[in-house]
Amino acid sequence: MQGVLHLEYSVPLASGEILRLGRHPLVMGILNVTPDSFSDGGDFAGVEPGLAHAREMVAEGADIIDVGGESTRPGHEEVSVQDELDRVVPVMEALSDAALGTLVSIDTYKALVADQAVQSGAAIINDVYGLQREPEIADVAALHNVPVIAMHWDAARDPNRPLIDEMLRYFERTLEIASKAGIAKDRLILDPGFGFGKSLQENYRLMQTFGRLHELGAPVLIGTSRKSMIGKLLGNEPKERLAGTLATTVLAYAGGAHIFRVHDVKANRDALRVAAASLYGPAHTEA
Repeated sequence: MQGVLHLEYSVPLASGEILRLGRHPLVMGILNVTPDSFSDGGDFAGVEPGLAHAREMVAEGADIIDVGGESTRPGHEEVSVQDELDRVVPVMEALSDAALGTLVSIDTYKALVADQAVQSGAAIINDVYGLQREPEIADVAALHNVPVIAMHWDAARDPNRPLIDEMLRYFERTLEIASKAGIAKDRLILDPGFGFGKSLQENYRLMQTFGRLHELGAPVLIGTSRKSMIGKLLGNEPKERLAGTLATTVLAYAGGAHIFRVHDVKANRDALRVAAASLYGPAHTEA
């Protein structure tokens, strides 16, 4: 089996450390401190449940913990800035105090939430609107010198054009916003946004084409965990979608992706180790 060569990237962190992305895949564990997320809503809301789940994911091999305080599931209701702050900041502070030795990211599109989360310990901002809902979030990232994960979610895209072409145009706007704010290009990570404003057919076509994002000179994060693109295909519920998730994780890794945002850390970590060994040899299954 011949694998796609993983492009190498070095992403500077505010601490002075470098996040090195290449053939060694990184696993981002999802920590939803929300009452209504599509898969685990209410399971980990609050400081104690959130911290306990973070510890569990770190023990299973998570490289990053992604904390989110607002669900973006289909039909979700937006929450106020204050409500989101009340959900995420205490958890961020608890994670920082616990010194888990793992990077923490904040999953938000709100500039004020991002600012407070970074001041509470977040090392990365993860914006599902690719800096285009609240462009001020780019100023926050630049102020604190933290990397940004920019996701594609574009309800206004031209449905008559190939999705990947529209995605490249969308991310060009993201790059412009980042540049104007003073975010260096090497601090951007791109997420094609599986499941966000895309049909079932488009999601699976995207599995074949997302590698073109490397044309923009940035690493790629993939988030397919438990999503409806799996459930609609297999006819099952979110917590029954592990096997389908693992298939997409391995295929996306073989396609050149670097970071994998998942609910089930250990299973995805194991699948990625085997995938890395298959492509590059067992010596390259660990950092």
